Amino acid sequence: MYVRPAATATAAILGLTLTVFGATAASAAPGPDWLSNPIVYAHRGASAYAPENTLDAIDLAMSMGFDWVENDVQRTKDGELVVIHDDTLTRTTDVKQVFPDRKPWRVKDFTAQEISRLDAGSWFGPPYAGARVPTLREYMDRVQRNQQRLLLEIKKPELYPGIEEQTLRVLDEAGWLDENHVSRRLVVQSFSAESVRIVHGLRPDLVTAFLGTPPLAELPRYAQFTDRINPWYTTIDGEWVNAVHGLLGAHGKAMEVDTWIVDDAETARKVHDMGVDGIITNKPDVVRAAVGGY
Repeated sequence: MYVRPAATATAAILGLTLTVFGATAASAAPGPDWLSNPIVYAHRGASAYAPENTLDAIDLAMSMGFDWVENDVQRTKDGELVVIHDDTLTRTTDVKQVFPDRKPWRVKDFTAQEISRLDAGSWFGPPYAGARVPTLREYMDRVQRNQQRLLLEIKKPELYPGIEEQTLRVLDEAGWLDENHVSRRLVVQSFSAESVRIVHGLRPDLVTAFLGTPPLAELPRYAQFTDRINPWYTTIDGEWVNAVHGLLGAHGKAMEVDTWIVDDAETARKVHDMGVDGIITNKPDVVRAAVGGY
């Protein structure tokens, strides 16, 4: 098991107790776990084995034994939040066939009702024909039913002014901004530092993460409004990970690192040896077999 030395000392002081799924102690402030094997995040659900960002993908992650899933949130023309990665609908739906004259088929140019007509599963394989692009509320209800935890990415917020506040409103309506969810089951991240800063300003109790690899000299600035730095695995080394761990984040805890997208055992072992706290992967079973985690 990888144990960060500073985390070990803190755990001893606070008397933290852990569950097998890495739940924080009841007395812990909101934020990541202090002492654990790496968390394994099912990227867009178990997306190597089911169509990404669909309910099928998170159900499969649950059946494989993974309670942390990751998703992407964007907004439709009529203001509905939907779970989809690309800002166009072409790669993962049959939008070209259903709406051939609507090029370039951007998410923000379609209503939620129009998107609900699209097949988001056939591209992946016949067993998933008819899968739909879920709304964020539908997705949250399924995550709740599955008793999973969520790493939520606000995707391309520059295209959707006000999406941070709207996302928090949907989370609140779904019952996900109470103390239990905020402290144990939810992280909000973005590639936009400004978006992360906005979320932190609106809900300072939420755990947030910045997607990227800031230079070492800039890390203290990010620590003012976020709890984690989540980089692409090719951009980091052990020295950089240690530098992140050496800073206190927005909640006064040692900052953490969740790296992406790691889908093979060799790379999983490599980033594990760097000391990362979490691994975001399309193949959670492969990562778990290589380094443990949950």
